[in-house]
Amino acid sequence: MKINAIGAYSATAPLEAMTITRREPGPNDVQIAIDYCGVCHSDLHQARAEWAGTLYPCVPGHEIVGRVTATGAQVTGFTPGDLVGVGCIVDSCKHCEECDEGLENYCDHMTGTYNFPTPDAPGHTLGGYSQQIVVHERYVLRIRHPESQLAAVAPLLCAGITTYSPLRHWQAGPGKKVGVVGIGGLGHMGIKLAHAMGAHVVAFTTSESKRDAAKALGADDVVVSRNEAEMQAHAKSFDFILNTVAAPHSLDAFTALLKRDGTMTLVGAPASPHPSPEVFNLIFKRRSIAGSMIGGIAETQEMLDFCAAHNIVADIELIRADQINEAYERMLKGDVKYRFVIDNATLGA
Repeated sequence: MKINAIGAYSATAPLEAMTITRREPGPNDVQIAIDYCGVCHSDLHQARAEWAGTLYPCVPGHEIVGRVTATGAQVTGFTPGDLVGVGCIVDSCKHCEECDEGLENYCDHMTGTYNFPTPDAPGHTLGGYSQQIVVHERYVLRIRHPESQLAAVAPLLCAGITTYSPLRHWQAGPGKKVGVVGIGGLGHMGIKLAHAMGAHVVAFTTSESKRDAAKALGADDVVVSRNEAEMQAHAKSFDFILNTVAAPHSLDAFTALLKRDGTMTLVGAPASPHPSPEVFNLIFKRRSIAGSMIGGIAETQEMLDFCAAHNIVADIELIRADQINEAYERMLKGDVKYRFVIDNATLGA
């Protein structure tokens, strides 16, 4: 099936309109008409080959929401008309330890929603900057938010689960002091989620101008990380810090804020490494620096249900498909509060 999409033909070319092919639904497949697709910073990294291994044509997009239009004969969980989502995963081996435990995101043979090998044309997956997608039912999520919130739900499929998963794993909740470093596409979701979980939330920003915005998102306190006195006031007090910053920076200033046995988890993915952390800063308080990526399908559904129950969505700016190159440039400058979302009805319009 031929459909409209927008993508890149090379690392140096702007994204442009193109026609791509989607397979017809197989027995276990769900066909989805895409209403909205969030724009993730990883889309830009991949389209511009800032991460190794980009396959062209590259159609990014892994924050997908829309409606089921057809299902395969063996599909039991979805019917045409259902509101659904697709995140960063469209396949995995289905039989390894990780898949058996619902951690498909850590499967060695996980297939990402775009830029991963697939039998479908053109030989690699093509993402949500398109009118439609066909996905095995195991990797389709149910959306329970009101239809009026669909566009703002889209970023939950990456930004939401990327922050929810470590907050849940390290047990953010009542009685815990949680820091969120960075107030952007990931960080603003981390603040909302940690607040809804009942933690005492402290937001870290380099900009005094973001203090009020962070409070509005749910932060109990805001620290300007360039202010040494403000940082020192929180020394050795955090149970957990979620670091969402996607640029190389010194981690030592934040690890010094952790309690004994505290953990700072990195979810931002910079194009070049962070400076090496001070080891003694970790040793003397048994502190940890960890990493986390998205979540499995079951946890992603749990996150969506949690967000629906707590009326949590992303703060977004809705754009037309033909504004994507401008959106990429603005994203590089941090000129978005806090996530761009494509109105896929404008593809081919």
